[in-house]
Amino acid sequence: MEEQKNNPLHGKTLERILVQLVDYYGWEELGYKININSFNSNPSINSSLKFLRKTPWARQKVEELYIRTFANK
Repeated sequence: MEEQKNNPLHGKTLERILVQLVDYYGWEELGYKININSFNSNPSINSSLKFLRKTPWARQKVEELYIRTFANK
């Protein structure tokens, strides 16, 4: 438990992280920042979540962008 205290992702679902990023950047900018098809070609929350859940490197990029964007706010 002690190490989770400073984890900015603690308690946040992947869906919540993605929705916040889309609300903040929009799909076009998000697709520019993280170049994956599910952000650039007919994007949706559901299709993106499906891809991110089975693609660890893409999920890591999303989590890193979330931390850079929201952790200090």
